[in-house]
Amino acid sequence: MPRVIVDCAIYRDGRRTEGPGDFSDALDQARATGDAFLWIGMHEPTEKEFDHVRQEFGLHPLAVEDALTAHQRPKLEVYDDSLFVVLKPVLYDEAADTVTAGELMVFIGDSFVVTVRHGEGAPLAAVRHRLEQEPDVLRHGPTAVLYAVSDAVVDHYIEVAAELQSDLEELEAEVFAPNASDTKNTAARIYGFKRQVLEFRRATSPLLQPMDRLAFGEVPFVHEHAQPFFRDVADHLTKASEYIEGLDRLLSDALSAHLAQMGLRQNDDMRKISAWAAMAAVPTMVAGIYGMNFDHMPELGHAWGYPAVLVVMAGACLGLHRMFKRRGWL
Repeated sequence: MPRVIVDCAIYRDGRRTEGPGDFSDALDQARATGDAFLWIGMHEPTEKEFDHVRQEFGLHPLAVEDALTAHQRPKLEVYDDSLFVVLKPVLYDEAADTVTAGELMVFIGDSFVVTVRHGEGAPLAAVRHRLEQEPDVLRHGPTAVLYAVSDAVVDHYIEVAAELQSDLEELEAEVFAPNASDTKNTAARIYGFKRQVLEFRRATSPLLQPMDRLAFGEVPFVHEHAQPFFRDVADHLTKASEYIEGLDRLLSDALSAHLAQMGLRQNDDMRKISAWAAMAAVPTMVAGIYGMNFDHMPELGHAWGYPAVLVVMAGACLGLHRMFKRRGWL
């Protein structure tokens, strides 16, 4: 068994059974009985490592290429012998404020499921364990696996969206704080947050159409009685998508408010500078006049001439200061 195969098991009547060590024999055994299926989980296989799986299961070359290349959009493709679904699980690192999207490819056939995981954001071990505790669900075959995997991925979307909402509230409080001073860092955080939300949207938005097909259309290799379950997943996905759209709008509003606040602060600074410059201009003008070489200065014949001029200069500055203060410039 290749080292990239994380788990391989035959499920008969909803219960895990011990099968042959080689998955080729396990697949033959599952097909021979007609009431069992084989589930193989793989992690980041190379082309050579996946080639044997491709040959045994008759997987379509285009789907195999997508599974190996990764960096795919969420989608659903129907081929002659299998169904190919791409999901993008997400992880949110709250400490680093980053959203990371992994990739999960699911091949569904008449008696097999092959899951290929890229990255760390795929809850397959937990899904498999939970399904093995629910034989009534697992006995529905590969369709049950596809539903359980999709449901786990989409439910985690809602959890991540709630965490982002909590962090966004903290960011909004920072934006509207009365004494916010580090405007450059705040703007950088908002742009960084928008980038993470965009990464999140790339995982959720393209998945809406495939889930609608599973929920309302006739898709090969998917049991028709499973449509209500996929409709539930589609509802949760719609909720998550609306949640993310709301986060994006709130971030845009927060950025606009922040930029408006920066503009107001700049206007306040300019008014203060202009006010102080006006108050400095009066004594500068008077002193400049007295710095000129006049033969006869009016105050030279008066003992209180210069003190009177200083009083006039101080009074003019005081009057300007009071006027600017009333207008809110200082």
